[in-house]
Amino acid sequence: MWILQNLLFILHTALSCVSGAAAVIHVFGYEGRDVDVSCSYDAGYDSYEKYLCKNNCGNADVLITTSQVKNNKYSIYDDNNKRVFTTTISDLSSVDAGKYWCGVSRTMLLDYYPAEVRLEVVPDSCCDQFTKIHSYEEGSVSISCYYKSEDQNNLKYICRGTQPSTCLQQALITSDRKQKGRFTLTDDRGSGKFTVTITSLTQKDSGTYLCGVHRKTGLDVFSAVELEVSPQDSRTVTSTITMTSTITMEPVRSQSTHTPSKHTKDAVHFTILFYTLPAILAGLLILAVFLMCAFKGKCNKVQGAEVRMNRHITQTPEAEEMMSVANIYENPEDVRSSKQQRTCHNDDKQAEIETSVYQSLSVTEDIYSVCQQL
Repeated sequence: MWILQNLLFILHTALSCVSGAAAVIHVFGYEGRDVDVSCSYDAGYDSYEKYLCKNNCGNADVLITTSQVKNNKYSIYDDNNKRVFTTTISDLSSVDAGKYWCGVSRTMLLDYYPAEVRLEVVPDSCCDQFTKIHSYEEGSVSISCYYKSEDQNNLKYICRGTQPSTCLQQALITSDRKQKGRFTLTDDRGSGKFTVTITSLTQKDSGTYLCGVHRKTGLDVFSAVELEVSPQDSRTVTSTITMTSTITMEPVRSQSTHTPSKHTKDAVHFTILFYTLPAILAGLLILAVFLMCAFKGKCNKVQGAEVRMNRHITQTPEAEEMMSVANIYENPEDVRSSKQQRTCHNDDKQAEIETSVYQSLSVTEDIYSVCQQL
């Protein structure tokens, strides 16, 4: 019995192809969505039962008939006026892709298959690549969408999100309505581009947009745009940072082409003088103090030598003895007077030496104090 059904099906399809009655319908659907498969039939079959089947259309391959109306994920409706019956397949998945047949039952005759259906199921998401656009609050932005020359006369639109299946139903604006609220659409067919302008931007406008071109057969064509809307205050900060970086970089760029001005030279000279002058003065002062200390030390050494020499001369035993003997014999009174004068003279010399040493010590202490302050 199963073999007989397959033979009859092959015969039916062969006769349909020869007569030219069978047509191939390409249907596309998105995963998780619904798709309609519409089949037209000839006049005289209005009251006949219609059905949709898969593969070889055996009894197990019939998915739904017009007498059932609904069967699981399938539903069917027959429009006798248009002579078109439509089958809806809900909640599509990849296993639903494949070949189907539109069939019309005929009593005592072979069934009539007006069309072959080829269903393709694709993911309901777009796209792998995005065009990124940036703007600011209270401003405006223009989104450019390109299309092929064969789509010049087709409907263009834009929507939010990444689901192509609902994009047209949720379109923000379409090419048959050029203005809608904050959105404006202009179509430049010469360059194959339509542009959508959004005004009075807010941060809520940030997100993904799909540019869509509707096609009468097959799936619509889409391209994706990622829009980022930043706060207005961040624009001021960005401008400030840009100005600062420009000013900072300007001298670097002009080093090889620009001669420094007189003010720049003066500033450099002043800076060098400001930092080096104190060091020079400090060095000179230290040198002066060192020379003064050396000079004073030399003078003290000379004076000390003279004192020691005088003491040595006056304290020589031989000289004192000879002078004493001569004075004793010549004038004893003069000897006593001479001794008194010599004693006073020696006392005066000693006082002078002590005064000189005291002054030298005082100057040395003053110089040492100055050195500590420096």
